[in-house]
Amino acid sequence: MINLRLDPSSGVATYLQLVHQVKHALRLGALMPGDRLPTIKEVVSDLAINPNTVAKAYRELEREGLVVGRPGLGTFVQRSLGGGSMADHTRFRRDLARWVRGCREAGLDQEDMEALFTSVLTDSLREEIA
Repeated sequence: MINLRLDPSSGVATYLQLVHQVKHALRLGALMPGDRLPTIKEVVSDLAINPNTVAKAYRELEREGLVVGRPGLGTFVQRSLGGGSMADHTRFRRDLARWVRGCREAGLDQEDMEALFTSVLTDSLREEIA
């Protein structure tokens, strides 16, 4: 089961933070079809937020076809996101961790690495389109 958390300083609406975390877990394989999301009551208890906020997040995920609510049972993952196998994810994560260590050794901070990564990703996507 996923443990949801909030970052009050992010500037992102609370319900969207929940939506993004569930999508992230789906992309990384931490949530799979058939898995149950925490109940609204559990999320409210853990995060001390309004139940309507959690319900709004779950409705958004349901509208996107990612989860389905089953009255009296909970909200369940209907489909996954992302591509590649778990083996691919593991390999790329290991490669990326090596890259991050190299960047740190070279004196780059998180913002430097994010800028580099975003730049390369953007260039790569442009090349695919061209």
